[in-house]
Amino acid sequence: MKRTAYQTGLSAERKCRWALRLKGYGILAERYKTPVGEIDLVAARGKTLIAVEVKARATQEAALESIQPRQQARIAHALEYFVMNNPRFSGVNLRFDVMLVAPGRWPRHMENAWGIDD
Repeated sequence: MKRTAYQTGLSAERKCRWALRLKGYGILAERYKTPVGEIDLVAARGKTLIAVEVKARATQEAALESIQPRQQARIAHALEYFVMNNPRFSGVNLRFDVMLVAPGRWPRHMENAWGIDD
C-alpha cells in the first residue's frame, strides 16, 4: 500500500524528534502553525532555540535541494512569532536546522543550515 505524503511526513518528523532527543534537545512544539508560517519542530538545548525543517525525499540530496529561500523566510518569521509568544526565550540564540530523511537512513541533522538574515 502506497503511503501518502502526509503519512511520510509524520513518520519523518517522528524519527527526527527521537534523533533530537538522543542529542539532548527538548522538543517544545511540533507542527507549530502561525499566521506567518509553520515550523515542523521547535526544540531547545541550553541557550539555543532551533526551528527544524524536516524534509523527507527519496534521497537526502533531493531533500536538501527542496528547501527554497521563500520557505526559509517563512520559517524565520514563524520562529520570531514563537519567541514573541514565549518571552522566556527572548535573548536566547536562534538557529535554523534541517533534518533530511531518506528511506532506510538515520535522519541527517544539518545545524545552522541558514542564517537569520539569509
